[in-house]
Amino acid sequence: MRRRFVVLASLLLLPVSSRADDRILDWVKVTPSAAWQPRDSSGELVYKDRLWLLGGWFDSFAAPPRDVWSSPDGKSWDLLTRDAPWKHSDLPMTVVFNDRMWLMGGWYNGRLPGHSASNEVWSSADGLTWDLATKQAGWSPRLAAGAVAFKGRLWVLGGTEDYYFGDDKSLKNDVWSSADGKQWTREVEHAPWLPRAYHAAVVHEGKIWVLGGGNYVPSYHARNDVWSSSDGVHWEQATARAPWAPRLWFSGAVYRDRMWVLGGWSNNPSKNWGDVWYSRDGRTWTELRSNVVWKARHEHSTYVFRDKLWVAGGHAQPLSNEVWSLDVPRNWFELSADGQPVQARSTR
Repeated sequence: MRRRFVVLASLLLLPVSSRADDRILDWVKVTPSAAWQPRDSSGELVYKDRLWLLGGWFDSFAAPPRDVWSSPDGKSWDLLTRDAPWKHSDLPMTVVFNDRMWLMGGWYNGRLPGHSASNEVWSSADGLTWDLATKQAGWSPRLAAGAVAFKGRLWVLGGTEDYYFGDDKSLKNDVWSSADGKQWTREVEHAPWLPRAYHAAVVHEGKIWVLGGGNYVPSYHARNDVWSSSDGVHWEQATARAPWAPRLWFSGAVYRDRMWVLGGWSNNPSKNWGDVWYSRDGRTWTELRSNVVWKARHEHSTYVFRDKLWVAGGHAQPLSNEVWSLDVPRNWFELSADGQPVQARSTR
């Protein structure tokens, strides 16, 4: 444990404990090897008190998997099916809505002939039987969009119409919503946040939030801006530059009344991230320091489950099927005497 030292009148050096260091939270490796094949870009859900993992990506020159897995504890995983009826399972949008699991959009066949994006919408109550709500939603076929359940509706935000072969024109900043997954309404044609994919969307404090993202190929760009909306139509920018580096393929979550940003990837130079950040208002962000944490990775699955934050799989060079969890005590964010979060205080 690191210690600070102060010089007293007697010129003796005495250790003074840093409360931030004393309160460091470490991640726990729940399993080094889950039953499913290492992968990234999967759909992920918490449903009926279980973790769910849907499809994903193995290789750019292979069709994506169509398997469905669930777990009661992150360690033991059950295979529901290897052949779900949907096939666009690379970077799909997944969400729980109306007591069902939903999988929307996604990419199929990597860089191979016959590749395509989807605007199909599927739902399931058990992970085995899937119903097609619509083969062609109102929004254009796309992948890597934001998706949330908000005010009794499904929402799809942005995304890209082409994974490996598109350009900036393929990127979207439209906003769509639906009460049933079949009939969709375009709420905004061009939101004030710039067109993007590979971003995060969460619901926090009665608002939809859009965080980061950008484009991969052929023109890479990434952002670290944060936007929010109380109705999905009118948007406000919380910050143009959060302290976490601009990135793609990261994950976002809401846990302990805060938004979280975990991992991801940036280019120029190519770099995976293993950092974890949190914020209550989208403007002020604090990095969570840990002595034990998962290896830097991108397109991992993140869950909030059984009062913990979870990370599973992802591309950690190589692909991973690890599962990790973090337990943040409820009193972790109690304010110190000077009014600042204890964990965020400087240790210098």
